[in-house]
Amino acid sequence: MTITDLYTHPQLILLEAWSGSRAYGTALPTSDLDIRGVFLLPKASFYGLDYTLQLNDETNDTIYYELGRFVELLSKNNPNILELLAMPEDCIQRRHPIMDRLRVQDFLSKKCRDTFGGYAFTQVRKARGLNKKILNPMPKERKTPLDFCYVLWNQGSMPLRKWLERKGYRQELCGLANIPHFRDTYGLYYDPGEELGFSGIIRKPASNELALSSIPKGHPMETILSFNKDGYQTYCKEYRQYWEWVEKRNETRYENTLSHGKNYDAKNMMHTFRLLDMAEEIAREGVIRVRRPNREFLLDIRSGRFGYEQLVEWAEQRMARIDKLFDQSPLPEEPSLPKINRVLVEMREELYSPL
Repeated sequence: MTITDLYTHPQLILLEAWSGSRAYGTALPTSDLDIRGVFLLPKASFYGLDYTLQLNDETNDTIYYELGRFVELLSKNNPNILELLAMPEDCIQRRHPIMDRLRVQDFLSKKCRDTFGGYAFTQVRKARGLNKKILNPMPKERKTPLDFCYVLWNQGSMPLRKWLERKGYRQELCGLANIPHFRDTYGLYYDPGEELGFSGIIRKPASNELALSSIPKGHPMETILSFNKDGYQTYCKEYRQYWEWVEKRNETRYENTLSHGKNYDAKNMMHTFRLLDMAEEIAREGVIRVRRPNREFLLDIRSGRFGYEQLVEWAEQRMARIDKLFDQSPLPEEPSLPKINRVLVEMREELYSPL
């Protein structure tokens, strides 16, 4: 089943609404139109092998959830799904009367501490990571193990590349041999006549490991080399993550991040505070308030009015307050699954009976 099939049979759409910024009240002229909804599979598909959990377009701007999947995600206190159930009336395009059987208060629980507040916390961590990437861009040219090697020099050490330059040596003519009981430490030998067939310190520029050579007995050792292998592995991980981020990042949002000069993803941080506000309202009042009453404050965040450190400090203070509120909240630890299951069965029986 596809979205096209669904639109061909609109009677299967149980709920359809404008979501995202239009629902939150934070839409700008450039904002996309996000559509979320709930659908019922044809009876033959539901009872047969053609069960479809979700329908979406290529950009995920439009997503519909099969009724059972929708209720399952509600029971897990998924923020996007709870919001869909509590959409403002002016955002609802279609709504079957049977959807009134699903009440927000039957799903809210202390699990929202993690699904709303915990998710917001991960967004703060992502904001820190983005801030680090922006402030510390990594050169495209990738370092090699040679950049993490040091040699003994006088009473201290010297970077290997500097030592090679000072000695007029080529790394390809060097040979390394293990030193017993010394981790990542080697004896370094040199073959100026290119007669001994040493493997070099690394065999190829793309090598991730040092090369070992067979050293003739009695051949003089030039110095002792130490390889900061842990540092190199950490660098490789950060290099990979940075350039994957560059490849996948949304350039429009990234340019916006740079334009306000605060070095954080302002849109992402705005949603972080929206989620924190909603988590506090759930714990304190037991409600889902999709349309945000503090629109101007959220748009100020999006415009980059506040500094990064200030926002992180505010977010951490709110998270601490949310933890206390949930500890004191009368909400159940989790929704009543038997009750939810009974309601879902009743809805299906009614919806499929005339089909």
